[in-house]
Amino acid sequence: MTQVFKTKVTEDLGIEHPIIQGGMMWVSQPEFVAAVSEAGGLGILTALTFETAEGLADAIARTRALTDRPFGVNLTFLPTLIPKDYGSLIDVIVDEGIGIVETAGRNPEIYMDHIKSGGAKVIHKCTSVRFARKAEAIGCDYVSIDGCECAGHPGEEDVTSLVLIPVTVDAVKIPVIASGGFADARGLVAALALGAEAMNMGTRFVATKEAPAHINVKQWFVDASETDTMFVMRSLRNTERVLRNEVAEKVVEMEDRGAGIAELAPLITGKNGLRVLKDGETDVGLMAAGQSVGLVHDVPTVRELIDTIIEEAQQIVGVRLSDMTA
Repeated sequence: MTQVFKTKVTEDLGIEHPIIQGGMMWVSQPEFVAAVSEAGGLGILTALTFETAEGLADAIARTRALTDRPFGVNLTFLPTLIPKDYGSLIDVIVDEGIGIVETAGRNPEIYMDHIKSGGAKVIHKCTSVRFARKAEAIGCDYVSIDGCECAGHPGEEDVTSLVLIPVTVDAVKIPVIASGGFADARGLVAALALGAEAMNMGTRFVATKEAPAHINVKQWFVDASETDTMFVMRSLRNTERVLRNEVAEKVVEMEDRGAGIAELAPLITGKNGLRVLKDGETDVGLMAAGQSVGLVHDVPTVRELIDTIIEEAQQIVGVRLSDMTA
């Protein structure tokens, strides 16, 4: 398929389509990431999924065996009691010549020189304009701005993508990637119209054949509506948007009566989330999902999904919008 939408991001990163796969813990495995890149998007491995530097190096090698197209690595800087060995992970990124790094979570400033020592371009995920400005100031090459519709951690300001994307475009000079609420061709065209140079999708990619998620989880996404997500951990100022289930409801109930991190920990632990994802036990842990889950109606292959988005986006721009201005 010939490239239809040429943007600063597609040109700079050498990808065919302005579609970026969100770095998702445990989901962003080599086979899935390679499928996204092979279909013309940008696949992104998640470094913390592999726990060790050796594991990340192996994942990079496995991905390269499956595609010769660009892919990136996500580094999420977490506020953990036991510090992660980010230095060794970055060593792997540099030694392996990874050209695209997506950072998220805490400010990556102290790691920027190390990350860029191998020539990588850095995409930083932000949830507000002030964080986007800071990302630009510390040398990030792109900012991926998350509206509060997004899965996972949307920040605490609750600004929707429709507003947050254009105000961020106006506030920074580096290219902006739209994230939060995007799942189809209409979203892609809207993102570009708002001034973004690409769109980032996470929730929609979970419900694809190649995604390493249990079929029960994929069906959960298909069956869910846009009103079936909720916020948890708001009292901890670490808000996360997840699919509504018994655990999520219990967490909010406990927060409402003043429970702290120690009491909540057994429910919000990532180990339970991994059981949901791998074993399909949908009521044992939290499952991140954005409001775009309401736009998920099937489980296509990654290529079918991306091809459909590009073809329908071309029709929107070339037919629907053209007819309106004729």
